[in-house]
Amino acid sequence: MRTAYRTCPLCEAACGLELTIDADRVVAARGDREHVFSHGFVCPKGATFGQLTDDPDRLRRPLVKGVEVSWAEAFAAVRAGLRPIIERYGAQAVALYLGNPNAHTMSGGLYVTPLIRSLGSRNVYSASTVDQMPKHVSCGYLFGNPLTIPVPDLDRTDFLLMLGANPWESNGSLATAADFPGRLKAIQARGGRFVVVDPRRTRTAEHADEHLWIRPGTDAYLLFGIVHTLFAEDLATIPEYVSRVEPVRELAAGFPPERVADVCGIPAERIRGLARELAAAPTAAVYGRIGTCTVEFGTVTSWLIDVVNILTGNLDRPGGVMFPLAPHLSGAAKPGKGFRTGRWHSRVRGLPEVKGELPVATLADEIETPGDEQVRALITIAGNPVLSTPNSGRLDRALSGLDFMVSVDPYLNETTRHADVVLPPTDSVRKGHYDFSFLALSVRNFAAYSPPVLPPDPAVPDECDILARLMLIVLGQDDSDPAVVHDELMRQALRRVPEDRHGLVTGDHPAERLLDVALRAGAYGDGFGENPDGLTLDRLKAAPHGIDLGPLRPRIPAALRTASGTVELCVPELAAEAERLRDALDRERGGMVLVGRRHLRSNNSWMHNVPALVKGRDRCTLQIHPADAERLAVADGDAVQVTSRAGGLVARAEVTDRVMPGVVSLPHGWGHDLPGTRMAVAAERPGVNSNLLTDELVIDPLSGNSVLNGIPVELKPA
Repeated sequence: MRTAYRTCPLCEAACGLELTIDADRVVAARGDREHVFSHGFVCPKGATFGQLTDDPDRLRRPLVKGVEVSWAEAFAAVRAGLRPIIERYGAQAVALYLGNPNAHTMSGGLYVTPLIRSLGSRNVYSASTVDQMPKHVSCGYLFGNPLTIPVPDLDRTDFLLMLGANPWESNGSLATAADFPGRLKAIQARGGRFVVVDPRRTRTAEHADEHLWIRPGTDAYLLFGIVHTLFAEDLATIPEYVSRVEPVRELAAGFPPERVADVCGIPAERIRGLARELAAAPTAAVYGRIGTCTVEFGTVTSWLIDVVNILTGNLDRPGGVMFPLAPHLSGAAKPGKGFRTGRWHSRVRGLPEVKGELPVATLADEIETPGDEQVRALITIAGNPVLSTPNSGRLDRALSGLDFMVSVDPYLNETTRHADVVLPPTDSVRKGHYDFSFLALSVRNFAAYSPPVLPPDPAVPDECDILARLMLIVLGQDDSDPAVVHDELMRQALRRVPEDRHGLVTGDHPAERLLDVALRAGAYGDGFGENPDGLTLDRLKAAPHGIDLGPLRPRIPAALRTASGTVELCVPELAAEAERLRDALDRERGGMVLVGRRHLRSNNSWMHNVPALVKGRDRCTLQIHPADAERLAVADGDAVQVTSRAGGLVARAEVTDRVMPGVVSLPHGWGHDLPGTRMAVAAERPGVNSNLLTDELVIDPLSGNSVLNGIPVELKPA
């Protein structure tokens, strides 16, 4: 037996794992106690890393029409399916969907964008528009770059206000923080406080100094009440690098705490108290996550979170919210052009492009609606939109009508069962790992690289090779040698490097060599020999527990990419949406609404085939408050019919005061009862698909993000 170290690829926390290897198998996994970021912390998902790798249902050979074939036959089938469609109907007839796990792979960080460019289709969709796109848009407008996202400086803050986030069970998101719960406890241990705003009494809320119940989807009203108070009581501290402040002051005048209190359910005096506490704290941070993004006013809510951070003087300072600097990025100041959306629009509903993609809520429209540029073929990479997107029953039916579909995925799941060809990538233990996405969101700067733990399987291509061959197929070129793509990507990466320094690049794999170039050119890199103590791939390989790069540091103005070079506090698009929010103040609010939830042992839909993670009591229940249960004559364990405009389902009631009256809660990612899948463990505990209830016609207009929380529903005993 031997020991190996690697970063866990199963969520955003980027924890270090210590793996025990025996006969080319991972037989045990635990937290790496010497890891510079996670210090031995591990959650139940990370502890089952070996079981996930050895899952007998994982595909080891490609499938064509459900039959195992050779890789040569599989790529020939892809070529035969895609090329005629592109040649007859054009690139717009092919859509691409990217799932959440792409952010957890080096191939996703290095090869997906070139694939999109090679395809040349505007029909690009991803899990981002059922998740975090509002935060990208709000940060794009504020800072000029949708990827410039400030994170709470958890390790130094004195006061944390958290909305729509449950890191005790989700490990955090858009804020990479190994042992997020431990960091929250540390705030309290040093005399600080954290307050949770949530329509559920989550595990995070249970540990908070205060839990404020809020009506789903009304966080923007609470935040505007706080902004109003900051201005009205002269509590705002405006940094000199902030412009366009007066429009925010004028907008906030329409949201006094007394006006918004009845809407959000939080007393006016408590709203004023939050504003005063945020302004008076030595340091403070406001952090919001999935519950603030997946609502009707998701972009305005995301924007207001940072407006409060800015107005209290807590942007870009220790203990506030700060901009991480990932080792593969330069961090140098560059002139900015600002951010915009709508460079193109969807064919059927006219929805604007955001960050290079269209809202996944309209994918079924594009498949089902005849006409020029109708989507006739689909490529999915590590995604399961049949479970994760709104009105997923409609999308499920739409996929069956495609002319051709190819999926890069290790499972035959609810989505890939529709694919003509399934291309399963190699196990994660047989490829390197570096977090291109999450190191740019880390609450402390650090670097870590995990070489392959086991040798490559010569019978299974690496995912980079699979994506490279797909690129060549969509380009109409000979796809037999992916090295053509690897070499071209390396040539592009080295364009700004003197030719006599090219020989310094190291790595045993194309992805490693591209990473080495990025590290050498990055903020902490060796500059291709200019700084002997700088980061390189070899230096990271020699540090299996990672390299600590220190606490977050102020990065304004270098981090800004706005045209003005300032933080632009209010742009016309946000002002118009704030006006729509104000118009909705008088909206009739009543009836039951649905919200989602997560569990520490579950990560969307792709962790439900691991026995250790699904054992125990049924977690796919409909949580309902006792008062609502009594009114509806529903008892604990009863079957309940839940319907919305989009569809209906039957779920088992869990009567609990963990949800507020008027709210019911279902976890997402379940519904493993569809025919044609090969996920035996998941099928034994199928649960119900909450996205049969979500409405594809209701989206946050600025970001195109689906509304997955606060969905009007009707309930009755089944």
